[in-house]
Amino acid sequence: TRPPRANRRARRRRSEPMKAITLALLLVLVAACGGGERPGNEPVKGGEAAVERSTLRRGNGPEPDTLDPQRARTDAAFNILRDLFEGLTAVGPDGSAVPAAAETWTVSADGLEYTFRLRENLRWSNGDPLLAADFVAGLRRLVEPATASPYAQVLEPVQNAAAIIRGEQQPEGLGVSAPDDRTVVIRLQNPAPYLLGLLAQPGTFPVHAPSLAQHGAEHARPGRLVSNGAFALTDWIVGSHVVAERNPHYWNDAATQLDEVHYLHHSDAGTEFRQYRAGEIDVTYIVPPQQFAWIQANLPGELHVAPQLSVYYYGFNLNRPPFKDNPDLRRALSLAIDRERLTTAVTGVGEAPAYGWVPRGVADYTPQQFDYVAKPYAERVAEARELYRKAGYSAERPLRTEIRYNSGEVHNRLAVAIAAMWKEALGVETTLYAEEFRALLQSIQSGTETQVFRSSWVGDYNDAYSFAQLLQSGFGINLTGYSNPQYDALLAAATREPDAARRRGLLEEAERLMLADHPVLPLYFYVNKHLVKPHVQGWTDNVMNVQYSKDLRLADSP
Repeated sequence: TRPPRANRRARRRRSEPMKAITLALLLVLVAACGGGERPGNEPVKGGEAAVERSTLRRGNGPEPDTLDPQRARTDAAFNILRDLFEGLTAVGPDGSAVPAAAETWTVSADGLEYTFRLRENLRWSNGDPLLAADFVAGLRRLVEPATASPYAQVLEPVQNAAAIIRGEQQPEGLGVSAPDDRTVVIRLQNPAPYLLGLLAQPGTFPVHAPSLAQHGAEHARPGRLVSNGAFALTDWIVGSHVVAERNPHYWNDAATQLDEVHYLHHSDAGTEFRQYRAGEIDVTYIVPPQQFAWIQANLPGELHVAPQLSVYYYGFNLNRPPFKDNPDLRRALSLAIDRERLTTAVTGVGEAPAYGWVPRGVADYTPQQFDYVAKPYAERVAEARELYRKAGYSAERPLRTEIRYNSGEVHNRLAVAIAAMWKEALGVETTLYAEEFRALLQSIQSGTETQVFRSSWVGDYNDAYSFAQLLQSGFGINLTGYSNPQYDALLAAATREPDAARRRGLLEEAERLMLADHPVLPLYFYVNKHLVKPHVQGWTDNVMNVQYSKDLRLADSP
């Protein structure tokens, strides 16, 4: 792994405005990338290799934002937290909710009350008994305003959650209770057919009250974090890796085959791939597009590609000009993007062009699309130029804007491509600004430092509402600042609607309305892309892209 570096500073760089880059040049550069890497040095049988094989080394993308379950918001953090903690439910091999800390549950006839029965003798990683009250504490902490959780509003279907989030009631009023040490009851004010999937999300995980009381905001650090999953946090070297060791107090520890997991953090897929080829990583977080063809030809048995419920998008900052109150300008920029070319010439690893917000594969839902999806690209550009002109821009007075994105080769190449498309189609002058992932989040959250920014969204559960809620007014992770009362009303109606068909119709209408407003630029829908060493067994691909380390094992030989 890279040398440890504590207190790593964010790295930023500016590029000059895009004045001369053309799509032709871009595609030549893209086509020139590729080729293989040197062979990996796989461990051999016996001796030190056998010890090494008890440790799984997982590529985990950019640095996690935090390992506090109720405050985490990034995919890198969630991957670790799912190993450190366990919710009432978990994500099964097919992406559906399965029993976890709760061995069984029942649902009332009206769908408004869920009763969960915990397994016997659950314990925390320090040996303390794990009780139903600890799950109640975690759910209350999620909605408590002092926690400032970006995920608080996912619990709005629970009784009194919305009022608690607004500060109008105390967290003790949340519709959750523990009638005894092994029973958790959750009462809803509206049906939530996705609740079981939601309870596998880290924000709903239990809280070890004594360590939280003792350490406060510092409780989620190595040596302090007490968790209830198959692994326990032992080390975190910022800028390098996180280490988790097997938790002997986990209820199903006898089935755990690994002694330790190392989560290795890289902002660049190429660096991760080189470490994988050198035998220093067992599973990659992603696959670099430049090497994809070579990997297909040379490592077919190690390549895993499967559908994923996730969208890569650019967001507009709707809190400031030039995009505030200017949907026609936002539409013009969207029209000028050739998404087919992005996914074939720039990403090129099976992604699908995104002309809507909700990806295909979401249960019981028909994804909606922009009204221009069927138009030839030349017609889209013609409409874009007319909207651009009406917005007051021209060759003499071009739009000058900025794209911010987290550092990484793929993100940079996409930004270069989109800036080139905007330049060729409309004459837009675009400055590219790359920064470390945490710094990007801070820039977006400030509400003043961004104009166009890169982000992505992975569904927390297999339901369209997981995507719809992201753009709800005031939602903690609504990065654009989008606010449309009609959109909010449709979402509210969907949460109250018990009929599945009518609920689906309301969510589809909301997506169409939002797409007409263009608060975001969906670019493509992800596919899961991992390289997995032959000695890693138990790996299962699913639309949620969740693989628990406890389900993996390392064979004695490659």
